[in-house]
Amino acid sequence: MSQGTLFDKVWDLHTVSTLPSGQTQLFIGLHLVHEVTSPQAFAMLRERQLPVLYPERTVATVDHIVPTENQMRPFADRLAEAMMQALEQNCKDNNLRFYNIGSGSQGIVHVIAPEQGLTQPGMTIACGDSHTSTHGAFGAIAFGIGTSQVRDVLASQTLALNKLKVRRIEVNGTLPPGVYAKDVILHIIRHLGVKGGVGYAYEFAGTAIAAMTMEERMTLCNMSIEGGARCGYVNPDQVTYAYLQGRDFAPKGDDWDKAVAWWETVRSDSDATYDDLVVFDAAAIAPTVTWGITPGQGIAVDEALPQLATIPEGDRVLAQDAFAYMDFTPGQPIKGTAIDVCFIGSCTNGRLSDLEEAAKVAKGQQVAPGIKAFVVPGSERVKQQAEAAGLDRIFTEAGFEWREAGCSMCLAMNPDKLQGRQISASSSNRNFKGRQGSASGRTLLMSPAMVAAAAIAGCVTDVRDYL
Repeated sequence: MSQGTLFDKVWDLHTVSTLPSGQTQLFIGLHLVHEVTSPQAFAMLRERQLPVLYPERTVATVDHIVPTENQMRPFADRLAEAMMQALEQNCKDNNLRFYNIGSGSQGIVHVIAPEQGLTQPGMTIACGDSHTSTHGAFGAIAFGIGTSQVRDVLASQTLALNKLKVRRIEVNGTLPPGVYAKDVILHIIRHLGVKGGVGYAYEFAGTAIAAMTMEERMTLCNMSIEGGARCGYVNPDQVTYAYLQGRDFAPKGDDWDKAVAWWETVRSDSDATYDDLVVFDAAAIAPTVTWGITPGQGIAVDEALPQLATIPEGDRVLAQDAFAYMDFTPGQPIKGTAIDVCFIGSCTNGRLSDLEEAAKVAKGQQVAPGIKAFVVPGSERVKQQAEAAGLDRIFTEAGFEWREAGCSMCLAMNPDKLQGRQISASSSNRNFKGRQGSASGRTLLMSPAMVAAAAIAGCVTDVRDYL
């Protein structure tokens, strides 16, 4: 088993006890909740007449069901309105910090916590959402959990978990122009598989990772779960500290110096032992597009779809299913594939730098006729910052719609949905069947800059031609 890694250190520091089952009872430093997975958990507490044990360690926001066009209350969707009212009441009853629409700080849960400095190195973090792994970018261990576990954290501030193995994934060298963190993680998942990380925590390292900004690292860790890993993280460094310093909940004054000194100690040791090591060459990574129905079914934009004979035998049935569902043919190029909808946003790629890169492509261009293209900032703060920089005008002048903050057409638990067999170029994280709101809709995952290029071309195209 691994030794001396950040994962081992943080796990040991937060271990309360070893349970009879052999699992670890792990203390959770920060619990994030939203409107979708929390109502039943709060109801279970009420049934047992249990309080929220540490209300100061739980922070709430609304994101999944929030409309991004008309946010007038009550919402047109009665279920969405009911979820909103339930969270508002639960937060009031339990004295929880709550960032509601119009607070100036509402947004996707995995965007608002980092931007406010709630997410910090050495923490354990849990949320009833798969992509909680995002927070590992700060050198935290962050888990997505189910509703019953949300209940457990509210009631006890602990989780019963099996300890994971640790795989170190190095990406060394310099990323070529037009290649972003989204391409890196899609490339990794393509080669390790959507089940390759089962039972593992992923430690991302190497010179290419060290050169990434915090927002790029968040994109990388966000999709660890799509590779089967329970969490992913990057060791904290000066990039981490520079991002955190001065944020709302970051330590101040002498406490800052003490915090940085402690954060340095939780980094993986230079002689740490790992359960596995995989190394990638950054120069070999190209702009990447998914063609199938899992994030692992991806290819470089200038590649052709694989022939069945080249796919490992155990993956061929899934590949055949993907070809049929997507209405694609083995051997056809992905470049030139016509698209209908272009979505820039999500907890994967809805931060300011994501919008900046997409705006570089969109500036002075025009969305192709018949294409629905829209941009959804990841939080109210991101929206304010983008508007202050004039990004909203760049997008609207190019023919994109500029929306309010929310999850939007990622999970599509709001009015933003695909219709029928539409094909979406999406900067989100999952391309499962029906993921974007239509039971027959089709999703192609790519970077925000690639989505912007697709909107202009009206088809999948190489963003490098626009840079």
